[in-house]
Amino acid sequence: MSKQEPPIRILQVGNGNFLRGFLDWMIQKANEKGVWEGGIHSIQIHSTEIDQRMVQQANQFHVWTAGIEKGKKINLIDKIDCVKRYTCLTSDFSELKQISQYPSLEWVISNTTEAGIKYEKEVFQAGTIPKTFPAKMTALLWERFQYFGGDPEKGLTFLPCELIANNGGQLQEIILQYARDWSLEEAFTDWIKKSCKFCNTLVDRIVPGFPKDKINELSERLTTKDKLLVMAEPYHFWAIEGDEQVEKSLPLHRAGLNVQFVADIKPFRERKVRILNGAHSALVPYAYLQGLRTVRESVEDPKIGKWLRELVFEEIVPHVPLDQEETLLFAEAVMERFANPFIQHELESIALNQISKFKVRVLPSLLDYFKEKEQWPQRLMESFASTLLFYKGQVDDQKIPLNDDPEILTLFEELWKNNSEKELVQKVLSEEKLWGENLALHSGLSESLENALEKLQTDLGLL
Repeated sequence: MSKQEPPIRILQVGNGNFLRGFLDWMIQKANEKGVWEGGIHSIQIHSTEIDQRMVQQANQFHVWTAGIEKGKKINLIDKIDCVKRYTCLTSDFSELKQISQYPSLEWVISNTTEAGIKYEKEVFQAGTIPKTFPAKMTALLWERFQYFGGDPEKGLTFLPCELIANNGGQLQEIILQYARDWSLEEAFTDWIKKSCKFCNTLVDRIVPGFPKDKINELSERLTTKDKLLVMAEPYHFWAIEGDEQVEKSLPLHRAGLNVQFVADIKPFRERKVRILNGAHSALVPYAYLQGLRTVRESVEDPKIGKWLRELVFEEIVPHVPLDQEETLLFAEAVMERFANPFIQHELESIALNQISKFKVRVLPSLLDYFKEKEQWPQRLMESFASTLLFYKGQVDDQKIPLNDDPEILTLFEELWKNNSEKELVQKVLSEEKLWGENLALHSGLSESLENALEKLQTDLGLL
């Protein structure tokens, strides 16, 4: 590494579109604005195949930021050159050893998908790289602990970007479990607890990836051919549950980035799940049954667009446990994001596992509304009815592209085949396996859902 290059301070676990269009873009901005200085070592931990594009392009690429922000069209290209090293960490133990010995390393930032932070029993074999992400990190920390003699200053701070609740806490718990499984010395466990930090985080940015439809016109704006070009929407948000020291060490907000260091991440997670994800999941069946196929065309449709705004601002936003002014601004940003002219977000892709998504993203808003108003919210009920009709699998001559757990698909197939709609509603609501409770016990919910289902089918010309 040449002397002019900044020291490697971040180990990036995962080299996919999201981290390149989110983390690498942020670090580039922070470096350029002089609020932080450091390089990234990006590693792959699943595929043993090196991404030849990274090699050919010397780890450099571009991020194309395109969309609407505060009413203005954004169309910018940034060159990213803060990734200083890129390797696979699947079999070469000397590579793991080398990374563990970086004196300047401070951060481990990961995106290994939701399934990445999990515990699988593994046998510890000195000199070999373990299989799972947490086990790999345990081995890396053990090497670092030994090399630096347990120096408290050489602990690492983990910022997992995996979209699961308590991601930092879960990662720490699993790493400590491996340390116990492998009978590593108690001083090492103490060092992990006292000298390493595991911050819960919440990330939010749509990064669709390589814009193959636009690459010819974009190539004219690039100095070199870029096979790693990644598209991202303008909106970005990163909440990090960390103390003052964490904020001081990674002051990305000082580069004008939407990064917040917070004491409790739960309300921010709830805001995102209820408004962004909840609006998506409420919209999908309702819009799809009326012939629409993308989020953008749904938002731009006069009838559906109005329906969605009313659902979000009247039935969801008032029950989000954060400052209402901030929540309204977030909701407005969500509406802008949905209307992004550069992104074709297919309703069909969001419809994956619609039932479990409805339970987590939409149902809490529906129940909270009833708790406060003692009546069921009209539009959320219409979405609920649409979900039931969607799971019929076929409406008139329109085949619905269902993609869910086979057990759930079979359940709905039998319910639609063998029951009157009144019975179907009652049985669906009573199915605790779907909702985690018997929803039929809620006063008036069955009648309200029956009415919404009847009205929906009448509006669609099915009755």
